[in-house]
Amino acid sequence: MYHSWLDRWDERRARRGEEGKERTAVVLDAERAFPGAKKITSLEEFCVLADHAVADPAFFDEPSGSDQGFQRQDGWLKFSSGISTDIEENDVVWAKITESGSFDQALVIFHHWNARSRNRQIASFFSRNGITVVEIAMPYHFERSRPGSLHADYMLSANLGRTIQSVRQAVLDGRKVIRWLKGEGYRDISVLGMSLGSWVAGSIAALDPAVSKVSLFLTAGSLADMVWTGRATRAIRDSLEAEIDLTGLRRAWGPLNLENYAHRLARPDLDLHVVIAKRDKVVLPELSERFIQRLKDVGARPNILELNCGHYSLAMPPYILLAGLSLKRFLSCTDKARRT
Repeated sequence: MYHSWLDRWDERRARRGEEGKERTAVVLDAERAFPGAKKITSLEEFCVLADHAVADPAFFDEPSGSDQGFQRQDGWLKFSSGISTDIEENDVVWAKITESGSFDQALVIFHHWNARSRNRQIASFFSRNGITVVEIAMPYHFERSRPGSLHADYMLSANLGRTIQSVRQAVLDGRKVIRWLKGEGYRDISVLGMSLGSWVAGSIAALDPAVSKVSLFLTAGSLADMVWTGRATRAIRDSLEAEIDLTGLRRAWGPLNLENYAHRLARPDLDLHVVIAKRDKVVLPELSERFIQRLKDVGARPNILELNCGHYSLAMPPYILLAGLSLKRFLSCTDKARRT
C-alpha cells in the first residue's frame, strides 16, 4: 500500500516537471560538440567524430591558460567557463562554498537536471562534519540559466552537439574548481553527482587523478539509454525517434557514456559509492545495474546502496536520510580502512 502511494507521488512529481518541455527538431551541431570540427550534414559523420572523441584522452581536458580569473566573496566562487557559448550568462560559473573550517576534505556537488536551488541542508550537514562543500552551477542552471527558459533545455535536448558541449563544459568547469581547491590547500577532493549530475561527476572522477572519492546518486552508464527510456525525457525521445534510433543515439553520445570510462573509474586510488532507487522511472534500475556490473567486470568494487523508492521520492524521509548517512560513512572512511 505504502509503495503504491509512493509510486503515485513520484508520478505526480514527474508531471509537474514536464512544464515547458516540448518536442524540438533534431540538430547535429557537430561544431559545438567537437572542437575544430567542420560543419557536417549526416548522422554517420557525427558518429565518426563521436567515436574519435571517445578514443581521445584529451577530449575532456581544459584549454591551456584557463586557470585565471577566480573571484571569491561572501561564500561564493565566480569564474569564467573554459568554454564559450552563445549564452552570456552560461559562460560565467557560480559555486556556493559552505566552509567546514578544515582543509582536510572538500566535496564538489553537481545537482540534478533542472534543479531549482542548491541544497543548504546537505551543505550544512557535511560542513558540520568537517567537509567543505562546493555546490557548482551546471551549464544553464541556477545563475547560468538561459534568459526566458522554463527549464535547462540547452543542457539536455535533441540537439546532439549542444548536449555534448554542455556536459563537456560541466566537466571542464568542475575540473577547474578541483584545481582551485587543490591550490587552496585541500587534501582530499570528492565529487557527488545526482541524476544528470552523476554523469558529470563520474566523468570527472574517471579523468581527474585529483579526485579520491566519487558518489553517484541515481546513475547509469549510457546517457542515451537513460534519455530513451526515462520518464523525465519523453519529449526528447519524441523529438529524436523520427530521425535516430537508440543504437544510433548510443554511438552519437558515446563520449557521454560512463561505461566507456569504466576502466578509469576502477583505478585503485579511487573509491566509488553508488545509490540507486529500485522504483526509479527516470533512471531505470536495470540501466544502473548494467553500469554497476560493467564496473565490477573491470575490477571496481563500488559501495552500493539500494533503496526501495523512486527517483523523486529519494528526496523524502527516510530515504534521503539513509542515503545521506551512507554517503557520510563513505566520505569518512580513511585510506587504510577503505583498502582493507
